[in-house]
Amino acid sequence: MRLSQEDERQGESLSIENQRHILRKYAEENNIEVYGEYIDDGISGTTFQRPEVQRLLDDAKTGVVNTIIVKDLSRFGRNYIEVGQYLDYVFPAFGIRFIAIQDNVDTSNRDSSAMEMMPIMNVFNEWHAANTSKKIRAVKRANAQEGIYTAKKAAYGYIMGTDEKRAPVIDEETAPIVRRIFEMYASGIAPRKIAEIFNEEHILTPAAYAYEKYGQRGKPNALNIWHTSTIREMLKNIIYIGHMPQLRWTSLSYKNHKRYRKDESEWTVIYNTHEPIISQELWDRVRERQKSVANGRRTKQGYTHPLSGFLVCADCGQKMKLETHITKKGTVSYHFNCGYYVRYGKTLCFSHYVSAKVLEEIVLDDIRNMAKYIALDEQTAREEVIKHNAELTDSAVKAAQKELKAKQKRLGELSRLMQVAYEDRVKGKMPEDICISFIEKYSAEQKTLETDIAALEAKIAQTEGTAQNVDSFIRNIKKYLEVPELTREMCYELIDRILVGEAPKNADEERTIEIVYKIDIASVLRDRFKK
Repeated sequence: MRLSQEDERQGESLSIENQRHILRKYAEENNIEVYGEYIDDGISGTTFQRPEVQRLLDDAKTGVVNTIIVKDLSRFGRNYIEVGQYLDYVFPAFGIRFIAIQDNVDTSNRDSSAMEMMPIMNVFNEWHAANTSKKIRAVKRANAQEGIYTAKKAAYGYIMGTDEKRAPVIDEETAPIVRRIFEMYASGIAPRKIAEIFNEEHILTPAAYAYEKYGQRGKPNALNIWHTSTIREMLKNIIYIGHMPQLRWTSLSYKNHKRYRKDESEWTVIYNTHEPIISQELWDRVRERQKSVANGRRTKQGYTHPLSGFLVCADCGQKMKLETHITKKGTVSYHFNCGYYVRYGKTLCFSHYVSAKVLEEIVLDDIRNMAKYIALDEQTAREEVIKHNAELTDSAVKAAQKELKAKQKRLGELSRLMQVAYEDRVKGKMPEDICISFIEKYSAEQKTLETDIAALEAKIAQTEGTAQNVDSFIRNIKKYLEVPELTREMCYELIDRILVGEAPKNADEERTIEIVYKIDIASVLRDRFKK
């Protein structure tokens, strides 16, 4: 006996009880001794890797049973190749009689018309499976596009809504844990460390929580252990900012149910469908950290320096390596040096030794100074930074937008003029040579306008994007006007990289340390305040 979810969706009267009644009655009427029942409930007939059908086949091959009875061929399976293989080769080899009651198939009488039609019935059963699969996919796609939440269970941090679209509702128990994950990561804590902290605090994993709270069974995780992969998946799930990503997974076909993740460009995403758990600002901070070149490495003691991963040797381009020094008194100090020099000596580079404490002071002072410059005259600083980083100033953007509208209007007029010229030619109101001349002239102007419009749109978009980035950078740096110490979160928000020059041979020699911010702000403000 078999009943799949697809069968139930089709509304067919194929319940297990219905099948059992038909089979028991047939066995009784034909004096067949029933050895046992084999039931696969909720599994597609396109696969034969079903637990009960495997048990049935084992019993058949070992001689425990000599007859297999099903309600119809589709209950045994909907893969015509495998069904045919068992009925034509495997079962005869083991002396097994196969009966499909409603299809009048009985392998003890191979000359019957039903046996002759059996290959066609098997093909039809597989077609039915393919057609059903196609319909189900279409329904899922339509529901996703309508914004109906199609997931079997809500994402961690939410519970399934009760409205017609099943929109996720914030779960007050787990939403704070989601916020904490995003805040910890944005502050510089690595996913592996977050997982370690949660395991130490015995916080239930998403799977364990779903089972304990709702009885939902997921993948086995008996030890209730948070994994780095779980944290990483949550950090990139846009459901937490109120958007609904759907149809992210698919299977190879209705026969091969192995699932794989689709490319993001193929997802169906409906925006602003439910209450977000985290703010857009926190989401952006997480994205900034993920884009950063600085992953940072922990020492054996589990310490990650705020500047770890941001420092680059100015001479060879290799990342600077953090080294630990423990004095006889047990005090710990840190310094950085060129990674190549640390690993290979003078073969590939030379010493760029610098005290970590000194570097922290230099970077922190520079950030404070930038914040001071901005606080003195934020509007002017903003305008000059945007002007330096973008192709157009604010006033130039307005002029460009005005020019863009004029060119777009003229482009529309040219299309209309070409149509009028063509119609006049067809009606005999305009000679052919004049018509061709006009159309060539309009067409040439049209191509020029299209090129100009594309260039203007690109400049405006670039400038507007720069303005948004500058505003975000200024908001971030203003927070650190009086900050007492350097943190990784500050570095992730503000710094792209820091180039460290060669270590001076004498105490009175200067060395170059260049701080490259995410927005080229330092050179503009320094030049301005020098004046």
